[in-house]
Amino acid sequence: MHMKAQMKEIIMKYVFLAAAMTTIIAVLLICIFLFANGVPAMKEIGLMDFLTSKQWSPADVPPSFGILPMIVGSISVTMGAILFGVPIGVLTAIFLAYYCPRGLYRYIKPAVELLAGIPSVIYGFFGLVVLVPLVRDLFGGNGNSILTASFLLGIMILPTVIGVSESALRAVPRQYYEGSVALGATHERAIFNTVLPAAKSGVAAAVVLGVGRAIGETMAVIMVAGNQVRMPVSILKGVRTMTANIVLEMGYAAELHRGALIATGVVLFLFILIINLAFSILKRKINV
Repeated sequence: MHMKAQMKEIIMKYVFLAAAMTTIIAVLLICIFLFANGVPAMKEIGLMDFLTSKQWSPADVPPSFGILPMIVGSISVTMGAILFGVPIGVLTAIFLAYYCPRGLYRYIKPAVELLAGIPSVIYGFFGLVVLVPLVRDLFGGNGNSILTASFLLGIMILPTVIGVSESALRAVPRQYYEGSVALGATHERAIFNTVLPAAKSGVAAAVVLGVGRAIGETMAVIMVAGNQVRMPVSILKGVRTMTANIVLEMGYAAELHRGALIATGVVLFLFILIINLAFSILKRKINV
């Protein structure tokens, strides 16, 4: 019996190892594909021209492949989504963890989780039918703009920010809150001055995951952002993100054009790596 249990333990150990290795191999294969196809295109176009040129005209002779407008567009929309989504998400997580009655929690929590399961194209339809006319009527312009895309992405990152932040808040030992209240702090002060700082590492993780979702979103952004290849001059003007550029043109791209789109994917991939690296450094400093 002991030998059987030991054998099962060894088998499961290698099953888990195989699962972990599959994940690592998948990441390596993605890196190899992106860099093998994208780096030669960057060399042919010129790295600085590719990253800093404002002109994207694949059909011109000679063609121009400058992705600076798309880089700035992606950053603008992502920052807007953070400004809208993170405060609402964190405050909602605080409400769910420390204010929400149990009877109401049974309905709000599944509703938040349902937001995460809605396909991005449905969010895009919602943005197209509701947010675009709303922004057009309230702020002017044609409604397809950075502001609209930021609103929409802010809604889309809410489930991630709320879920991870709530888990981080609930992971803080109850004694922190009780000790703060025992020393004379109000309910709000105990939460915002004691519990929230203790959970800041988890909240930071929620923000990073939300950023990853926002910067990588494609379908919904295509439907509301306007998709004009130009440098953003106003939050009420249209913009094209890197992900939207890849999706819109990959279907008919060939040769250098296709390589330039894959190189755009390389830049996007590096953005995500930099964000995660920055978070790792920040988390290490927070935990010191």
